[in-house]
Amino acid sequence: MTTTDLCVKMVIDRWNGSIDNLNKHLTALSDEQLQNEIAPGKNRGIYLLGHLIAVHDDMLRLMNMGEKMFPELYEPFIKQPDKVVTQIPSVAELRAMWAKQNDMLQAIFAKTTTDEWFSKHTAVSAEEFSKEPHRNKLNIVITRTSHLQYHTGQLVLLN
Repeated sequence: MTTTDLCVKMVIDRWNGSIDNLNKHLTALSDEQLQNEIAPGKNRGIYLLGHLIAVHDDMLRLMNMGEKMFPELYEPFIKQPDKVVTQIPSVAELRAMWAKQNDMLQAIFAKTTTDEWFSKHTAVSAEEFSKEPHRNKLNIVITRTSHLQYHTGQLVLLN
């Protein structure tokens, strides 16, 4: 295994570990607990779950690895703050979406080569990428892992 391969493995292992960690906490929370606010006046757990699905869904497009699975989640969970959109999927529906999405992402990530991880993502032009090669697909996973860990820390407060 090359050093570059090892770096990719470390990032993807951290992504998978972070997903597993959130799943552990999500399993421990009831549907009713996910209706609660993280703190008074803050986002509810259900909103954070929908938000994570919507953000991870956009990774597919951003990394040029497929179309969004749940484009209907963009408006209520990214564009709008919690409680503005009154019609959102149930906790059970979001849990199912989360599981389906994670299975699909894991399958895509497993077959992505090291060279593909270091290729440009769709939000950077070829010219920009030639000057800033760190703006690659693997970097998207790194930033989304941090985002995932941040919201996992919030969801822990619901226990």
